[in-house]
Amino acid sequence: MTYQRFEDLPVWQDAIQLAERCEDFLIAAKDKITFSKRDQLDRCSLSVSNNIAEGFERGSTNELIAFLYIARGSAGEVRSMLCYFERRPALANFKSEISNLKPLAESCSRQIRAWADALQNSDIKGPRHLNDQSRKEWEKKNVRAESAKNFTALERDIISKLAPTDPARRLWEQRNGPL
Repeated sequence: MTYQRFEDLPVWQDAIQLAERCEDFLIAAKDKITFSKRDQLDRCSLSVSNNIAEGFERGSTNELIAFLYIARGSAGEVRSMLCYFERRPALANFKSEISNLKPLAESCSRQIRAWADALQNSDIKGPRHLNDQSRKEWEKKNVRAESAKNFTALERDIISKLAPTDPARRLWEQRNGPL
């Protein structure tokens, strides 16, 4: 699936939810946490979604990957701060809320890592690097890949209608595995 807007990205939606929920926690625990620690958690939790958005808008895969790793680092910082808060006796009444935030930060981190890994193994350099000719070649390549996928599905459907003893079906299954 290709996303046109960062707001549509599932990982960005989870990241913005992380920032919102961290802010709710900070408001509820305001009197129990120093200003500097509240500010730090507020900043790093919002940094996750902001860096995903900034990388997405940059126009090159390399820049996107760099910003994804910054976002992932911020998600780690959120988890670290939550671990710290979880240990503080003054925040004992917030342990449940804190322990509910940690898996969301971990999920963001895992999603970001998977996306960055996929991008690193991609030959796409990003829209900034596409000129008219390379864009046409990239589109042709995608059309060919989609056509090949559709052909394979059609071929599989036709072969599946043949009797299991049919020589064409047996040959196809030898090459492609059982239906």
